[in-house]
Amino acid sequence: MSPHESQALRAEDQLIHGLKRHLVPLPGTPADHDTLLELIGGSRFALLGEASHGTREFYRERIWITQRLIREKGFTAVAVEADWPDAWRVNRYVRGLSDDKDATEALSGFRRFPAWMWRNTEVRDFVEWLRDYNKGRGRRDQVGFYGIDLYSLFTSMSAVLEYLDRVDPDSARKARARYACFDHAHEDSQAYGYGASYGLTPSCEDEVVQQLRELNRRVADMPPVPGLERDEAFYAQQNARLVHNAEEYYRTMFRGRVSSWNLRDTHMVDTLEALDRHLGTSATPPRIAVWAHNSHLGDASATEMGDIGEWNVGQLMRDRHAGEAALVGFSTHRGWVTAASEWDDPPHRKRVREGLAGSWEDLFHQTGVPRFMLPLRGNEALRSLIAQPRRLQRAIGVIYRPETERQSHYFFTRLAEQFDAVIHIDQTHALEPLDKGPVWHTGEAPETYPSAL
Repeated sequence: MSPHESQALRAEDQLIHGLKRHLVPLPGTPADHDTLLELIGGSRFALLGEASHGTREFYRERIWITQRLIREKGFTAVAVEADWPDAWRVNRYVRGLSDDKDATEALSGFRRFPAWMWRNTEVRDFVEWLRDYNKGRGRRDQVGFYGIDLYSLFTSMSAVLEYLDRVDPDSARKARARYACFDHAHEDSQAYGYGASYGLTPSCEDEVVQQLRELNRRVADMPPVPGLERDEAFYAQQNARLVHNAEEYYRTMFRGRVSSWNLRDTHMVDTLEALDRHLGTSATPPRIAVWAHNSHLGDASATEMGDIGEWNVGQLMRDRHAGEAALVGFSTHRGWVTAASEWDDPPHRKRVREGLAGSWEDLFHQTGVPRFMLPLRGNEALRSLIAQPRRLQRAIGVIYRPETERQSHYFFTRLAEQFDAVIHIDQTHALEPLDKGPVWHTGEAPETYPSAL
C-alpha cells in the first residue's frame, strides 16, 4: 500500500468514527423519530424522500413519520409524486366522499406505468389509516391526499370537461372545442409532444392557456367560503393548470432532459403552493408532508444535477420558503427492490447490489449500524465532517439496471447541503405491489448466475 493510499484509508476510518458519534440509531421503537420531529420543528413542509420507487422500508418509514406529523404536529395534507386526478380519487375516499368500498378500489385509478408506486400494500394500508383518522372530524380538521405530478394530460382534460358538464354546459362546449386540438394524438401524450415539437402537427398551447384562464376566473369569482363546491372547483382548476403545464412538458421533452426536468419540478412546486393557498383559508396555516424521490426532494444545487443546470422541488422550496421546508433523504446499502427492466415492463423483484466503494451508501454501511438517522440541519460539526469530498449517491427510479449501475444509478452529491436529515436502512426489501404478476414472484437469478460460485 502506498503512503497516499494509507493516508486515505486513515482519513476514511476517522470519518466513519466521526459519523458514529453523530448518528441517531433507530432501533425500532415508538421513539425512533423523536429527533427527526424535533428537527422538522415548525417547518410547514416536510419533504420525505426515497432512494428508489420500490423499497418497502422507505414507504413504511415515511408513513410512520407522516402519521406522527399528522397526530403530533397538526399536518393537514399529504402531497405525493403522483397524478392529480388519480390522487384526488383517493382524497375523496379518505374524506368519506366516494363510493369506493375500500382503499384498493380507491387506488384503482393508478393504471399508468408504474402503477406499483401507489398500488402497493404499504400505501393501501396508509390510505385506510387516513380514512379512519378522518372519521368524525370536521372538514377543516381532515387530512387530504393529493398528487403533484403532471403526466395525466388526457385524464385531466376529461376531468375538466366532467366538472364543466355539471356546473356550466355552455362552458363545457367551449372547453371541448379547445381540447379538440389534441384529437389527432389519439390520447398519446408523447405522440402529441413529438409532433408539436418538430412542427409536424399543430401546437395546442393557445387553447390550453385560454382554458386555464377561464377556470382561473371562475374560481376567482367564487365566494371565499371553504366547502365541497370550492374544493371541486379547485380540483378542476388544477386539472386545467396541469393540462397547460403537461402540454408544455411533452412539447419540451424532445428538446433535452434539463428543460423538461425543470418544467416538471416547477409544476410540482407550483401545485404545492396552490394547494397551500387553497387549504390556507383557516386561521392556522396548513402543513404538508411531501412524498417523492430523493432526486426531486434533495437540493439539486448540491448535486451533479445542479452542475448541468437542473433544479428540483427541494431547491425551489428552500428558495421560496426559506426555513419552512425540511428535506429528508433515504438510503440503503443492499437488498431487494421492485422495479422494471424497461419502460412499461411489468414489475420485477430485483436484487439491489451493495453500495459502490466510495459512495455514501458504502460509507454508511461501514458504520455497522443497521438503521439510523443523520441530523444535518443545525449540526455544524457533522456538516463540516462530511462537507468534502463529494461522494456518489445511488438513485433507483422505476427502472433498475444493475448491469450498468454506476452509469445508470449514481451521481455525485454534497450530502450536508443536499438534505436536512438522512435516514439509512442498511438492508431493505422489495415493495409488494397489489398487482404483482408472475415476474415479481420469481424475481431475478442469483448474483452468482451463471457461474454458481
